[in-house]
Amino acid sequence: MNPRCLCGGKEWTTAFTYDAPPAGEVHFRFSAVANYHREVLRCPVCGHFVSVHAMDDSGLYQEDYVSANYGRDGVRKAFERIVSLPPEQSDNVGRVRRILDFAASHLVAPAQEGRAPTVLDVGSGLCVFLHRVKAAGWDGTALDRDPRLVAHARNVVGVRGVCGDFATVEDLGRYDLVTFNKVLEHVRDPIGILARAVKFLHPAGFVYVEVPDGEAAVSEGPGREEFFIEHHHVFSAASLALLGARSGFTVRVIERLREPSTKFTLRAFLVPRMLKLG
Repeated sequence: MNPRCLCGGKEWTTAFTYDAPPAGEVHFRFSAVANYHREVLRCPVCGHFVSVHAMDDSGLYQEDYVSANYGRDGVRKAFERIVSLPPEQSDNVGRVRRILDFAASHLVAPAQEGRAPTVLDVGSGLCVFLHRVKAAGWDGTALDRDPRLVAHARNVVGVRGVCGDFATVEDLGRYDLVTFNKVLEHVRDPIGILARAVKFLHPAGFVYVEVPDGEAAVSEGPGREEFFIEHHHVFSAASLALLGARSGFTVRVIERLREPSTKFTLRAFLVPRMLKLG
């Protein structure tokens, strides 16, 4: 049975069919099967993409994702390699610069209250984002499902680390900013996950979302990393706007870019519905 699109549609066209992993796709335990088969479907209404297959990826983010991407003892080495990139080669430098620019124009509570601005990074991974915003004076909290990444956040990056699933975690506190940096494409219910962010925001806080841009990537064919197996969803500008609206937010900005890594990316700044900033 085909899924329902974020726009509500139930009809799809087939964008790509895979009978073997495309070159460059990370080899996970769940996808190391003889009968690898999946399809990437596209909504003809809003342009959203979904990946459909019968392989059991339910345990991917408990252990296999980190092990397959970074290997044994590879988290710190990967972190050090990325944070040492020249600014013009770093996706993260541009991400942080844009977030700080938006915050400077729209976030007033921390300065009024005489405190550092706070950020919860959902699916913090290697913590390169929190490393850089910490250097800019922010108080960061890393949330990840893999305890190795949480230990890395605490011991190497020096931020608060919480091990848990954002779908169910409680008692995180409230933040000026909640970020989803290349996270929502990995979950089956991005609306439900994004909607939970409201409960962890200060009244005048905002959310930053970054997702792969399928509209831009599709013209380069099925080998693009945006369509790799770990991505359940690949977005269009329209479907990202729908995601924000259906999750209870007002979309303030959506931007399209090609990052230094060559990733096609959409990013958005969201505020809780009825909140007026600036």
